[in-house]
Amino acid sequence: MPVEGMAMATNLMAFAARPSEVDNLPEFEQLYARFWESVYRTARRITGDAADAEDILQTVFLRLLSNLDSALDARSAEAYLRRAAINASIDVLRRRASRAERSLDGLAEKPSGDDSLLLKEQLRRALAALDPEDAELFLLRHLEGFSTEQLAGLFGIERGTVGSRLFRIRRQLQKLLEG
Repeated sequence: MPVEGMAMATNLMAFAARPSEVDNLPEFEQLYARFWESVYRTARRITGDAADAEDILQTVFLRLLSNLDSALDARSAEAYLRRAAINASIDVLRRRASRAERSLDGLAEKPSGDDSLLLKEQLRRALAALDPEDAELFLLRHLEGFSTEQLAGLFGIERGTVGSRLFRIRRQLQKLLEG
């Protein structure tokens, strides 16, 4: 389990400890208290690993700490944190896929025990192979449950474009999973 509550916020503040960030401690603690579980859950669902999710949680909030000077209201902070968690998770998947490819070069495929776990890992690798914005769009729609209208507003595109991009992304994922 990740370090909960204000202990993590205080630890992150001590780690970063720049004078301008110390001034933002109350705002940072408030944002951490409100959104840490959401960031952690998002990262855990995408990566499938608690340790990676904890690392992503820390990374995301350290990044937020350096951006607190720009006025973030609760709504934009939530969107910022969600996108940051997804992007950091995709980065972890890419690094993991790269390491797996290097370690599996020349080896026979190992037999799978649980098809469900295998499928999840294949999906994670396929998502890591997508363009980051496409992976983000797919995850926000299918993992986080964003509506087409919400995605259109978040990405600054038309609703119809969201639908066609999601269709293209699903086809791309299908090819990656079949190949």
